[in-house]
Amino acid sequence: MAPKHQSSLPPQAKKLKKARPTPASRPDEASASSNLPKEEKEQQEAIEHIDEVQNEIDRLNEQASEEILKVEQKYNKLRQPFFQKRSELIAKIPNFGVTTFVNHPQVSALLGEENEEALHYLTRVEVTEFEDIKSGYRIDFYFDENPYFKNKILSKEFHLNESGDPSSKSTEIKWKSGKDLTKRSSQTQNKASRKRQHEEPESFFTWFTDHSDAGADELGEVIKDDIWPNPLQYYLVPDMDDEEGEGEEDDNDDEEEEGLEDTDEEGDEDEGR
Repeated sequence: MAPKHQSSLPPQAKKLKKARPTPASRPDEASASSNLPKEEKEQQEAIEHIDEVQNEIDRLNEQASEEILKVEQKYNKLRQPFFQKRSELIAKIPNFGVTTFVNHPQVSALLGEENEEALHYLTRVEVTEFEDIKSGYRIDFYFDENPYFKNKILSKEFHLNESGDPSSKSTEIKWKSGKDLTKRSSQTQNKASRKRQHEEPESFFTWFTDHSDAGADELGEVIKDDIWPNPLQYYLVPDMDDEEGEGEEDDNDDEEEEGLEDTDEEGDEDEGR
């Protein structure tokens, strides 16, 4: 929603605007106004008219924001059956979720070996925007039975309160004995470096439990705005290692062919001699 317009009149202009004549004082006002240089008077009138026009523009912007929100809400409801059908199909593909995350550059940066292993039990991910859309959204992660935690669903919610301040909350992870990946990640980080604190989370599960700065939660936004609309594009990303291996094989084949050509040429020269 567009912010309400604050008058753009400079202090001098505001004073002049407030001093516009009442019927009783109009003669004196006319006298004072007539003493102003013509060019300055025209500029002052133009500033006042610009301010009036700007108020109308801001009113239309606010109206447009309300209309856009209604359209977004309408189509968000229309998309729900297709999201549901897509989730049912994704559930039939083993390791779809973890493959999608591993292939995404920002998410893969948070996936250590054990995090990735735990995400192999992820069956699907769903994003739900709240009714008015502007107030926030929820990400649900569905898991099969696994050796790490007891939860079947892990959810993280992002909210904007009435004053516009962001906040987040998440499901408490019921870790199985000795399997708390947030503690292991923290210990690993402390051994490697004690300098980075309250920057980007060092693992997927520490991100899930971190609520220190919901307004700067980039991973939540990536999942909602980048992965959720079309996860298939990341699932189908080719393995770069395979591509490099194929490139090396092609180079080796080219070198072998060149070697054979050189050998044939030398044989022809010997025969000629």
